[in-house]
Amino acid sequence: MNVQKLLTPASALKLLPLVLIVIAVMSSYYIVVEGHVGVIKRFGEAKDQENPGLHFKIPFIETVEMIEVRTRKNAEKMASSTKEQMPVTIEVSVNWTVNKEAALDLFKRYGGLNQFEQRILDPRFRSATKDTIPQFEAEQLIQDRASAIQGIERRLTEEMEGFPVVVDNIQIENILLPQKYINSIEIKQTEKNLAAAEEHKLERQRLEALRAVNTADAKAKGILKVAEAEAQSILLKGKAEAQAIEAKAKALKNNPLIVKLTEAQAWDGKLPTTMMGEGVMPIMDVRSVKK
Repeated sequence: MNVQKLLTPASALKLLPLVLIVIAVMSSYYIVVEGHVGVIKRFGEAKDQENPGLHFKIPFIETVEMIEVRTRKNAEKMASSTKEQMPVTIEVSVNWTVNKEAALDLFKRYGGLNQFEQRILDPRFRSATKDTIPQFEAEQLIQDRASAIQGIERRLTEEMEGFPVVVDNIQIENILLPQKYINSIEIKQTEKNLAAAEEHKLERQRLEALRAVNTADAKAKGILKVAEAEAQSILLKGKAEAQAIEAKAKALKNNPLIVKLTEAQAWDGKLPTTMMGEGVMPIMDVRSVKK
């Protein structure tokens, strides 16, 4: 069969309505994927926006522009200087999100995300970074990135106020300083660490010495307490003995017979074997007399 004979102008003209119908049907619907909204343009003019899902439009008259409403990331690498005028190259990024309800307004005012980034976001992001970094010394910038990040984020948030986007967070990805200065910072940090270690050692020694003093003081107090107790005991014992002697002397003084009774109780029953002088023995040993 000759194909050229079948595709004559007359036959092609007959097929044209069918082709147009197929194209119209294919162009009458569209799908908005998650994380986006669809901006409906009618003859190039933005009219409405649609959420994710299947939607229909007028073929050949309406078109759809997709606007991402998920978090986007813009990164910049820029040269700046620190507070002490030291050159620094900083790599910084910003995460930001389009306000979903304001996507249509953003498209009308800026013509899409790329235009918004180039004309609005990126220049302000660079300005906020370059205005913030010179407020910090190089050492502080390295050791305390969080403060610099907060400064950039605060400045950019103020700059973006009134625009249909939200600044989520800022990150300083990298800080490049002259190698000579990096070496000096490392040496300084090493010295600080050594000084801190020595200070910790001295503090530990001080605590140990204080502990030893407290221990010795406690022992001394214990010895003193024992000595005081012994002295008190001796004092009480002596006082008791003195009182006993005093009572005994008073009793002897008031009753002389107690002296004789005490002597009698203490006598062992033996007579003295030696007499001094020529006196007469007053007592006889009656046990030697035989019955």
